[in-house]
Amino acid sequence: MFDDVAHAHAQIAGQATRTPVLTSRSIDALTGAQVFFKCENFQRMGAFKFRGALNAMSRLSNDERRRGVIAYSSGNHAQAVALTGRLLGIPATIVMPVDAPKVKLEATRGYGADVVTYDPVADSREAVTQSLAVERGLTVVPPFDHPHIIAGQGTTAKELFEDSGPLDILLVPCGGGGLLSGCAVAASALAPHCRVIGVEPAAGDDAVRSFRTGTLQRVHNPNTIADGARTESLGRITFPLVLAHVADMTSVDDTALLSAMFFLWERLKIVVEPTGALGACALLSGAVEARGQRVGVVLSGGNVDLVWAARRLLAAQATG
Repeated sequence: MFDDVAHAHAQIAGQATRTPVLTSRSIDALTGAQVFFKCENFQRMGAFKFRGALNAMSRLSNDERRRGVIAYSSGNHAQAVALTGRLLGIPATIVMPVDAPKVKLEATRGYGADVVTYDPVADSREAVTQSLAVERGLTVVPPFDHPHIIAGQGTTAKELFEDSGPLDILLVPCGGGGLLSGCAVAASALAPHCRVIGVEPAAGDDAVRSFRTGTLQRVHNPNTIADGARTESLGRITFPLVLAHVADMTSVDDTALLSAMFFLWERLKIVVEPTGALGACALLSGAVEARGQRVGVVLSGGNVDLVWAARRLLAAQATG
């Protein structure tokens, strides 16, 4: 499977950004660890999702490219498919919830995609997508449960290990498990002693429960600020990979997540979205003990509605 990650890295070279790895002496002092942040918020379209979308869509046949693709997403996969479609000349249709962050809706349309909205309470995004795919003859580009998507996301960890050197712990945000499983596969090959830990929002802890029980668990439309992790469950492909290659799973609540997000803004001087801060939150909140260890943290995205964020910051200051 790591060969797929290596091939994906070659496939996306020249289009995907090799994002920087940042460090912070104040965060090292606070945690007692040596921390390396892989900044996928600096990736094209602002998140790791571009890696998987590019790897998958660049492998489509000429006929599939001509007919176009369709994807469903709350935001980052939507933008990734839309941007990749623009770069490769592939028409893209994106199914998004009506309550998706405005900044992500606008960016997806800005990349030239046809956006179709649905009600996440009443409708299934998979059903809406499949219906449109059949009706319009489109190829579905899933957000996480596809070998090319997983391999593309795994290039994130491949670069991190190459740039940071050996790590004892790797903290990775988890929604549907594409990033987590891809990074865990890369870690198994490049740093077999590294403990890969997936981090979910507490309101959507289906992957944590799945990992603990060994049986796929689900959650419907979880109410969390981590909109990129509102997936119903791990996938048919990602779940076995998580069981095989991930050392542990944990979750953090929205209050801690919001604090971690603003802490990163303040200390690292970079914009990270709530989902993107899940791994960092597990470290900063003490959900994962890492004192004396070398820790990699994937910051998975930076597409945040700044008006929303400003309101949350003001509210936190008012009650603090």
